[in-house]
Amino acid sequence: MSAQSAASDKTDPPKSSRTMIWLRSRLSNIAPFITLLFLVVFFSIASPSFATLDNVGNILNQISITAIMAVGLTYVILCAEIDLSVASVANATGIVVAYFTLQDSYANIANVPLPGYAAILLALLTCFLLGGVNAFGVTRIGIPSFIMTLAMLQIGAGICAMLVRGQIAYAVPPFIATLGQKALGPIPYVVIVAATFLLVGHLVLQYTRFGRYVYMVGGNREAAEYSGVNVRLVIASVMIISAACSGVAGMVGVAYFGSAQQNEFDSYLLDAISAVVVGGTSLFGGRGGIGNTIVGLLVLGVLNNGLDHINIDSFLKILIRGLILLAALVINIYAQRLRANQMN
Repeated sequence: MSAQSAASDKTDPPKSSRTMIWLRSRLSNIAPFITLLFLVVFFSIASPSFATLDNVGNILNQISITAIMAVGLTYVILCAEIDLSVASVANATGIVVAYFTLQDSYANIANVPLPGYAAILLALLTCFLLGGVNAFGVTRIGIPSFIMTLAMLQIGAGICAMLVRGQIAYAVPPFIATLGQKALGPIPYVVIVAATFLLVGHLVLQYTRFGRYVYMVGGNREAAEYSGVNVRLVIASVMIISAACSGVAGMVGVAYFGSAQQNEFDSYLLDAISAVVVGGTSLFGGRGGIGNTIVGLLVLGVLNNGLDHINIDSFLKILIRGLILLAALVINIYAQRLRANQMN
């Protein structure tokens, strides 16, 4: 045996070791996918009505609103920030679009309903404005995103309360009603909207300079600054993107539910964060993406739908979802430590 081959044998780790290193480095991606497969198999065995084409459509329908919100939240978490205001912004935007298309005199400022397109534009302006306030507070004033978006959560709730005052609004512009209630053949428009947001979000992250900047800011903010990246602008942008996605989800969701009322989207905050984290996007930023979010959405969708099919107690269902989220957080932290150890 030559000296070169002997040296190579000493330096190259065994194939089994390389496999283990590879698995550990991708733990946060592999674990959610295995979880999804396990849930699908388990519920397919437990309930004959689960593994049907109609039920697949139901699952996609049920996760669509969450998916739209989760796209923007993925960008925020990739930058190692958080947005706790997504559900509140969605609720406020949905109420604004319904508020200004109602016929009742209490529901519009000038006692004259706005045209549908004007109500939509006003609602979009609202969510962009709320996102802009978040961005300004985080990047210019220096408020931590956790605190800033927590305050925005309350501001959004206040806007909702001020507009509807405990009442329920029902009317929405025809275009929004179409997106939330109708279908293109067998596929509901709400699923198409969610798929479009996920696709565009993925393409932007993977194939644009802005997407690379998002990963750079989340991976190493100081290095990104030294590389000439405008970190403040990137963080401000993802906060506004998150608010815009939430606003669209709020408008489509109002049509999907058939009404706009206070606290309608409150549960979607945990759902959206869970989808991103359960899918494997790192809470420390820089790792993950829309593909991970899709897996996380499917895990939550299959879990919620499957538990309904086996008629489990609703309170136990909440507990199980919490345990799944906790497990995802543990895997997220553990995967981060493994990567840190491999780098050292």
